[in-house]
Amino acid sequence: MQWLAEICVKRPVFATMIITSLVVVGAFSFFSLGVDLFPKIDFPTITVTVTNLGSSPQEMETEVTDKIEEAVNTISGIDELRSTSIEGITQVFVQFVLEKDVNVAAQEVENRVQTVIPNLPETADQPTVQKLDSDAAPVLRVVVSAPQALREVTETAKHQIKERIESVNGVGQVTIIGGRERQINVWVDPDKLRSYNVTPAEVSNALKIQNQEFPSGRLDEGQKETSVRTVGKIQKPQEFDDLVVATRGNYQVKVKDLGYTEDGAEEIRSEARLNGQPAVVLVVSKQSGQNTVAVAHDIKERLKEIQPNLPKGFEVRIVGDNSIFIENSLHAIEEHLIVGSILASIVVFLFLWNFRSTFIAALAIPTSIISTFGLVFAMGYTLNSITMLALTLMVGIVIDDGIVVLENIYRFVEEKGMNPFQAAIEGTREIGLAVMATSLSLMAVFVPIGFMQGIVGRFMSSFGLTA
Repeated sequence: MQWLAEICVKRPVFATMIITSLVVVGAFSFFSLGVDLFPKIDFPTITVTVTNLGSSPQEMETEVTDKIEEAVNTISGIDELRSTSIEGITQVFVQFVLEKDVNVAAQEVENRVQTVIPNLPETADQPTVQKLDSDAAPVLRVVVSAPQALREVTETAKHQIKERIESVNGVGQVTIIGGRERQINVWVDPDKLRSYNVTPAEVSNALKIQNQEFPSGRLDEGQKETSVRTVGKIQKPQEFDDLVVATRGNYQVKVKDLGYTEDGAEEIRSEARLNGQPAVVLVVSKQSGQNTVAVAHDIKERLKEIQPNLPKGFEVRIVGDNSIFIENSLHAIEEHLIVGSILASIVVFLFLWNFRSTFIAALAIPTSIISTFGLVFAMGYTLNSITMLALTLMVGIVIDDGIVVLENIYRFVEEKGMNPFQAAIEGTREIGLAVMATSLSLMAVFVPIGFMQGIVGRFMSSFGLTA
């Protein structure tokens, strides 16, 4: 370390610029770092979801689940394969070993599922393959309430609030809970069905066939070509009553002969209440890897813009905000970091009893920590409880080497009468290997933590390398 001390003593501007550049890079990186509660951890788990309304759990198990499991079971790297089958829905969970790349795993599962689609029931929906991303968690829960009917509240929440929140940078998904969207309901009387000898299936098929649009080819007129489309969509709910369901003799049985049409709302499948009154909840989830605190702040700003434009009586309230807990936790750690740095400097002053010596030694704390932010940003880490804990733990350690070297330099000045410049070089040369051994011993403890494997390693790698 003699050459380093000699360069720093003889080229103070050079040494100052190196330290300043590290601090500047770290300071700018600090404002670009993401903020979250824990490090981003990818558990390579893929879910395959298939819906087939009306099917029993046993039928879903034999006709869907078994076929999907048989197809994906041959993929390499599977750690656990399990499934859940309930009425109308089946979910297959494919969990891979931690070393498996989650994107590669998702693509392999997607390819295998595509091969079994022809063997699934014709009434089953297209299988959905999704990555289980723990980082894309809900950020905010927003409640929309009003004295109007729940259907009107849902329409306003969907078109005036949900669509505008989805355009906020970092928002991944907005899910509506407790809403009732518009739906045309056709109610039929069982007694009338029996009297006309009409089955519910005939009513359903008639509604599907007579309420659709489809292309009908093209019309050529010389050099002009016109696309032709058959328009069969019903424009008004009352027109459903005049649809012909079946023909019995010379009489055409219409919907109005069997029941009536209602311009109503869909069936309630979820419910939300605010102070005992029906309401609509918007669950806002962020995109994977986004800054939770920044996304929540941007959503709140957007809600302030939306509120004045809502109809009279509408109230928008945030009932769940995960960013508050994250901010409070990080602020507490930042406070401990600053207080720890100040207390460490005070202890150094009490023993050295010299302001200049204390300042020189204590300068290692902010320069080391701020410079570390640059490396934390370069490695893709975020400011979370784990990385901030590592910085807090290092406050007392980064000052140790500075005190040892500084004390030895002062010994050369006082005992051997050297000038400060020469004492800095000789004092560092004498104790350089010992200081380096101390630093390497600390690295021998923390660097292996940064390369730990398994679930614990996913959490602690950022701790070890930050330290």
